[in-house]
Amino acid sequence: MSVIQVHDKRFQPYIGATELQQRIKEMADQINNDLKGERPLFIAILNGSFMFAADMFKYLNIDAEISFIKLASYKGTKSTGNVIQAIGLDEDLFGRTVVILEDIVDTGKTLSQFLPQLDHQQPKKLLVASLLTKPEAMVYPIKIDYLGFSVPNKFLLGYGLDYDGLGRNLPEIYQLVE
Repeated sequence: MSVIQVHDKRFQPYIGATELQQRIKEMADQINNDLKGERPLFIAILNGSFMFAADMFKYLNIDAEISFIKLASYKGTKSTGNVIQAIGLDEDLFGRTVVILEDIVDTGKTLSQFLPQLDHQQPKKLLVASLLTKPEAMVYPIKIDYLGFSVPNKFLLGYGLDYDGLGRNLPEIYQLVE
């Protein structure tokens, strides 16, 4: 991995593809153990979590379903502070174990607005699995049940994370060069 350019910004390597896959497998193993005998519904938050969700599902050996919802709060490299729900959720969550799959918990605002909507449907359990979190940026405390990596409060790109629409396809994660 080397420094790359996306739009007008330069990004340096941060987390390699092998390290990402290894950690996701460890997270899946923990979920397999914790939710054995259940049939959880995983809700992947688009667009960013699509790669994380796909790879997580490869490592799950429990019966599980997946659904997708689109929430957005970013424009460029800054959070807009507004969460927009573009695609709704059709599944009935009552009495079900639900696992939210999120690419990154940054300020926590997205999940602080989304989780109460889900909790209102009375799931049996409501869990959060996030590949990344930025503890320094957290404004709205969110309990993350399954966490990949804690990262510094720097803008990240790749493995589902974008900069103005580009970079999601990169198999590794890069950090903005400032």
